[in-house]
Amino acid sequence: MKLLNLTLSAAENLALDEALLEQAEASESFDEVLRLWEPTSSMVVLGRSSPLAQEVNASFCASNEVDVFRRTSGGQAIVTGPGCLMYAVLLDYRQRPQLRSLDMAHKFVMEKILAAVRSLGIDAIMEGTSDLTYMGRKFSGNALRCKRNWMIYHGTVICDFDIGLIANCLGKPKREPEYRRARSHSDFLTQLPAKTNELKAAIAEAWKADQLLEPLPDGLMDRTQYLADEKYRTAEWLNKVL
Repeated sequence: MKLLNLTLSAAENLALDEALLEQAEASESFDEVLRLWEPTSSMVVLGRSSPLAQEVNASFCASNEVDVFRRTSGGQAIVTGPGCLMYAVLLDYRQRPQLRSLDMAHKFVMEKILAAVRSLGIDAIMEGTSDLTYMGRKFSGNALRCKRNWMIYHGTVICDFDIGLIANCLGKPKREPEYRRARSHSDFLTQLPAKTNELKAAIAEAWKADQLLEPLPDGLMDRTQYLADEKYRTAEWLNKVL
């Protein structure tokens, strides 16, 4: 598996995951990829079908210059920023046909991320569909997007990031896992006691991603820029009802 350690602008970061999935699907030969990145500013990222008015405190975000975007994968709204580690893993169904089962896909990826976290001496577990928790509180939410032959599975890990900001930016989630027990965002979420740099190294080791993806595939950055400008930065996509 190849490693891509690359942080772009907010919209481009979201667009790059989609561009990787598109190029892999269109190619006869494409490497599986682990991508790691850390946002340079705080932002809200809605799931593909997340209701904007319900899941986001838009007035607070506007007043505090927190940008709001929508990703192409499912799940609910998150808040991320400096101190959160973002990952994406691009996986080939033809090499791993068992991952066509969503339950197996969640289990497979979460076991890798948990192995990385536990290698740092942190006793984390998986709860709900694809949440990771530490001492009963969630520190990682995850989602996926599937094509015919490829899948991208991505998520966030809260390390040194303000839980209070998350609580202020988000409204009531559309769905709540049973283990949440109706707790508020502040009571439900936690920081993982780890630095993003050490977690990056641990995740790369868990996936055996020891070769850099270089040079980047032809056209990848052009497609990323196009998607950022024509999709992820547009009000039409943000306000889309799916």
